[in-house]
Amino acid sequence: MTALEGPAASGTGSPQGPSRAVPAAALTTGRPRRGWRTTLRRDWQLYSLLVLPLVFLAIFRYLPMAGNVIAFRRFRPGSSIFGDEWVGLRYVELFINDAKFWEVFQNTLILGGLSLLVVFPLPIILALLLNEVRRRWFKRLVQTVSYLPHFMSIVIVAGMIFQIFSLQGTVNQVVEALGGDAVNFMQRAEWFRAIYISSEAWQTVGWGTILYLAALTTIDHNLYEAARIDGANRWKQTWHITLPGIRPTMVTLLILNIGTFMAVGFEKVLLLYNPLTYPTADVISTYLYRVGILSSNFSYATAIGLFESLIGLTLILSANAISRRLVGTSLW
Repeated sequence: MTALEGPAASGTGSPQGPSRAVPAAALTTGRPRRGWRTTLRRDWQLYSLLVLPLVFLAIFRYLPMAGNVIAFRRFRPGSSIFGDEWVGLRYVELFINDAKFWEVFQNTLILGGLSLLVVFPLPIILALLLNEVRRRWFKRLVQTVSYLPHFMSIVIVAGMIFQIFSLQGTVNQVVEALGGDAVNFMQRAEWFRAIYISSEAWQTVGWGTILYLAALTTIDHNLYEAARIDGANRWKQTWHITLPGIRPTMVTLLILNIGTFMAVGFEKVLLLYNPLTYPTADVISTYLYRVGILSSNFSYATAIGLFESLIGLTLILSANAISRRLVGTSLW
């Protein structure tokens, strides 16, 4: 009988009874774990870099949350910032019974849904295509050209859209050259969503590829070599190796996009829309601007904004939970 087969190995023949499991921490020979105070004293220079971002978040993100109380109080300009009179859910009932609000809410859902369905996958597709390009100069050229629109001001982009889709613009010149009649696209409500989504895709698709291209560099190239030996073509390699490799990045960005689902592009919509396109262009953010800032109905606008924030919070929590359960990847 070997030493491993003896009573001591089984733990039943020891005079002191069964042997106890030794904690893993007792087997380690490394340094003892430092507390957060020791770590803070040692790396205080690094942690000091967090001071300004935390102050910024506290002042411009968390402190204004106290103003949400005027959604339940009557606020008059010049009076107390927290309102004069408690009115309860009066303003909530007002926007719930307001048909105009639900029209704006529907427009927000449609534009947000189209952005997720059309705009979100495009950076993934472009990153996969660029990953297959073998000529570096061509790859860099495409990246540079696709990145440039992101750095353009929204005002410049809106001006370009008005020039392209005006009666004498590029699109109508092509239409007239083909024998058609000019269309005033910017005054037609049925064209607004197509114009908005196409311009949003053009402006953001290049910038969105950066994270995906970075994620592609982390995939082990030995996996592609093994797949080629097994006879997998480029499509199968993309489906079984590339897409699973960037899935955590895709899921993280999808959750973040779902969280901002209700806050669909305020600046661009505000610059592009007009009263003729309100039926399809007016979203919650622009409606809040007109009601709260232009009409000075701050309490009513705050109630709608609070409702929008609650929907956004619910969406991001739900998306995170579903992703963690189905995919195994989540933000927290």
